[in-house]
Amino acid sequence: MNISQLETLLTISKTMSFRKAGELLNLTQPAVSAQIKTLEDEFKTVLIDRNQPVTLTDHGQVFLEHAEQILSIVEELKQKLSDLHTTPQGHIVLGTTSSIAIQILPRVLSYFQNQFPLIKTTIHTMSSSQVMASVENGSVDIGISYLFEKNPNIHSSVLYYDTFELVVPPSHPMSSLTHTTVDTLKDIPMIMLAPDTLGRRFVDQIFRKYNIQPNIVMEVSSSEEVKRMVEINLGAAVVSKLSIANELRLGTLKMIKVTELETSHPVGVVYKSGRYLNTAMRQFISDLKGMPEHHFISSE
Repeated sequence: MNISQLETLLTISKTMSFRKAGELLNLTQPAVSAQIKTLEDEFKTVLIDRNQPVTLTDHGQVFLEHAEQILSIVEELKQKLSDLHTTPQGHIVLGTTSSIAIQILPRVLSYFQNQFPLIKTTIHTMSSSQVMASVENGSVDIGISYLFEKNPNIHSSVLYYDTFELVVPPSHPMSSLTHTTVDTLKDIPMIMLAPDTLGRRFVDQIFRKYNIQPNIVMEVSSSEEVKRMVEINLGAAVVSKLSIANELRLGTLKMIKVTELETSHPVGVVYKSGRYLNTAMRQFISDLKGMPEHHFISSE
């Protein structure tokens, strides 16, 4: 049994003619007869009384009632699938860092969910390296993360650029400085991100390059934790510039430019190469790519 056969039976019931049904369905009369005969053979019953005028048998009437229900369900399915193209809907599991989740996502998601209220998002915060791994293994649909390494299994698009900056509390001896060099960091207590984070990898590369052994007094897993530790004067730290916009405004942190750290780092949207993207994911990615850079960094 197929949908075409059910549509043919329904059309015959309305036209009471194999010939007229064929004209409406763009089928030859033998093709119409063959479709009905196939249905009758499959269900081992007679559905059509072929005397003139053509009518449905009792079995045909019962069959027609169910055929109409099936065709109605199919039509509803077609409409819902069509609606997905015109009104994106669905669920997105998003992975990102805690700083991006706090600093960037509220503005992005506020706009997105106002435009597409049928799309729901679940956000998991993690380090950038974990974002990449989670996208690759499929535990999150889309990631927003620092793009430090190329991965053939992950498709990425740059959204904006960030830098890493030295921050100290206002009471720190270096707080009056606006610029310094990386060499001065070897003598001060440092609060660092965990070794598996991409931000930490960058800072470690700089320290190795200049043969510096930092005085690490604490390691924490996120930039948000780093900032809180610096605010209570437990040490200095190197963190994302975009993550400290609020603290700089409030005066709870002071930023010091370090010449050797002045490298721009791309932040982008990532998803697994070759995976199926539902309409919600496609719309979210499209909107992110279409946003100007200042939309992400306007909190500065």
